[in-house]
Amino acid sequence: MSQSDRNSAANSLAGKRAVITGGGSGIGADMALAFAQAGAEVTITGRREAALQAVAEQHDGIRTAVVDVTDEAAMVALFEKIGNVDIVIANAGAAESAPFAKTSFEQWQRMLNVNLSGVFLTLREGLKQLNDGGRLIAVASTAGLKGYAYVGAYCAAKHGVVGLVRSLAAETATRDMTVNALCPGFTDTPLLAASVENIVTKTGQSAEQATAHFQSTNPTGRLVTPAEVTATALWLCGPNSGAINGQAISISGGEV
Repeated sequence: MSQSDRNSAANSLAGKRAVITGGGSGIGADMALAFAQAGAEVTITGRREAALQAVAEQHDGIRTAVVDVTDEAAMVALFEKIGNVDIVIANAGAAESAPFAKTSFEQWQRMLNVNLSGVFLTLREGLKQLNDGGRLIAVASTAGLKGYAYVGAYCAAKHGVVGLVRSLAAETATRDMTVNALCPGFTDTPLLAASVENIVTKTGQSAEQATAHFQSTNPTGRLVTPAEVTATALWLCGPNSGAINGQAISISGGEV
């Protein structure tokens, strides 16, 4: 988010407690800082302690927890330790690519574990601790709304996230809470940078050519920014968003 937007959001989440998985970089890190600047008490999780600490050092309102979202016992213990929460954002994820016929079962399982099972555990345990008026958000992808070649396992997992969100929203619709998915297009994050590097290594394209490929999917001709995803999450957690429930919100410049 821009500094002016962050300033205008200051204290809008005062007194709220938020948990953001995958908070050590990219979208998760941007969300953590914005939510803390808006007054929330934020806990970020991830597997890399150094990355989490680097984010936490930027604001006093951010705490860290080294947790693997695919570890059921660890996720149960995390939310039991944190206690009541108001906002839970299942953001942790990973992307791997391969032609479908060359996708190993191990790769398939890795993509489902982190991108779908990790979201399931985050939302399930978050739901148990959610205060009235709470918000559950899953960061999915446009890959949860359409297919992309060479990432069948990733797309399957992200489609699963969208289905999970819609199901949970229907199940909890009579409660004072909402459940939604954010579906960004290709976003300027370290995850995308790794994909660019992979393309360069496998195809011999330049980094500029690989990046241009991702930019071309967006009708605006650019990458989505983490700030744009964060702003949508803040809106879902703010006032007058209670009727937005069970949605998969595309943040893609019109790609989807």
